[in-house]
Amino acid sequence: MPLAILALAVSAFGIGTAEFVMMGLLPNVAGDLGTSVPTAGYLVSAYALGVVVGAPLLTALGARLPRKQMLLLLMGLFIVGNFGSALAPGYWTLLAGRFVSGLPHGAFFGVGAVVASRLVAPERRARAVAGMFLGLTVANIVGVPAATALGQHLGWRATFMVVAAVGLLALAALGLLVPRLPEGQQAGVGPELRALREPQVVLGLLTAVFGFAGVFAVYSYLASMMTKVTGYSDSSVTLLLALFGIGMTLGALAVGPLTDRALRPTLYGSLAALTVVLVVFPFMAHDKVTAAVAVVLLGGVGFMTTTPLQVLVMNKARNAPTLASASNHSAFNLANAGGAWLGGAAISAGWGWTSPALVGAVLAVVGLGIAVTAGVLDRRPGAASTVSPVVAEGGPRVRDEVLEHS
Repeated sequence: MPLAILALAVSAFGIGTAEFVMMGLLPNVAGDLGTSVPTAGYLVSAYALGVVVGAPLLTALGARLPRKQMLLLLMGLFIVGNFGSALAPGYWTLLAGRFVSGLPHGAFFGVGAVVASRLVAPERRARAVAGMFLGLTVANIVGVPAATALGQHLGWRATFMVVAAVGLLALAALGLLVPRLPEGQQAGVGPELRALREPQVVLGLLTAVFGFAGVFAVYSYLASMMTKVTGYSDSSVTLLLALFGIGMTLGALAVGPLTDRALRPTLYGSLAALTVVLVVFPFMAHDKVTAAVAVVLLGGVGFMTTTPLQVLVMNKARNAPTLASASNHSAFNLANAGGAWLGGAAISAGWGWTSPALVGAVLAVVGLGIAVTAGVLDRRPGAASTVSPVVAEGGPRVRDEVLEHS
């Protein structure tokens, strides 16, 4: 893998830390700004809203820019948002800072995935994309716990200053290590929007919304499940979240080669495995050892859905993949919000603290059904295929049409 992938991974590490660290700092922020914890929780939603809005908007606005320049501008906006959050004098300015911090998230990962896939040989495209996402998983093991501990000891403003500093480091790495891709490959807004309307792209995005919602239906209430059902202490929650991050990292390492070998079977397998893990999760949650294993498995199989979905929408968007790639992250954040809402509704209905896992299993089954339907439709006679010769949907034997690679 070229060093440019490392620069993208460092950027993903900073973005991942910024996204998830607020969850552990809500009591500190609420106490400092004189508001309630539920009200402070909107700071998490503001970031997610920034992702949903910023992914298609910023990608469309920068459709004609060279991709390296686009990455640098997006990381610059990320730095501004986090410095603004650190210096925010009150709740509303912090809310605005979180929204600005989220704006470049989806666009960065969308553009970054396209860049990563074109820095390597065709048979290593999925591994390159997974390598970038590896920074996101490591953020959940190291970045989020460390940044949370820093905020608890030195104040939440120090956390955002450090995150902004990581952004500056990532900006330097992007400038030094990412090559300038040949111009003329960028499609305009029109082709990008038309690619986004491709039926296979739409089905891929719907798969992400429903399939990944199953993960967040559980992850959003993981701390409560582990303390109220399993019997872990509050101080153990950070370790359990780190175990989830370890699972994500293992999934990221495994899914790249699998996706390069057989894209759709990897997607089907990961969604099926996610369904199984979610079904058995309530039974495993009653013992500390099996619960810890379940958390690792959930992180692993959950994250294994991301790379094949990312590569799928890029493939199906043909020669205008950037907007579709970025919109995939809007889909993941809609999954975040929807899964958390449905999981909370199950708890509020009195179904028990582990009920979000069964809700998540239903969502994962819906996602799997959409994915299988898309695969069947794609194999119908006359269906256009944009699968690369190696990142193939049915394995190495599929050689329908070669994507352009720089």
